Amino acid sequence: QVQLVESGGGLVQAGGSLRLSCAASGSIFSINDMAWYRQALGKQRELVAAITRGGSTNYADSVKGRFTISRDNAKNTVSLQMNSLKTEETAVYLCYADARTYTVSGRYDYWGQGTQVTVSS
Repeated sequence: QVQLVESGGGLVQAGGSLRLSCAASGSIFSINDMAWYRQALGKQRELVAAITRGGSTNYADSVKGRFTISRDNAKNTVSLQMNSLKTEETAVYLCYADARTYTVSGRYDYWGQGTQVTVSS
């Protein structure tokens, strides 16, 4: 099993910045893609940013140029630097990992519990 624990959420004014971090632990053999998703109240979960093990990144159009995703493969962590935040980006931000473990054959999707980001006007 893989556990993902997010940190860094909170309350910030519009135009401000936050940095989210996610640490993976457990019987990890390897982690492939990692990503951040968000889900606002009453809305569907959406991809914010993703990063491959090799460092290739993909961003939602709405965050390009403002958000930066990065990862540390040695530490099994992924971070999301969010700048120029907007009120409409208030949501629970969830960490995702596509991983293999020592205990179960195959690749599986793992999710964190999420961290609340609230952007005030």
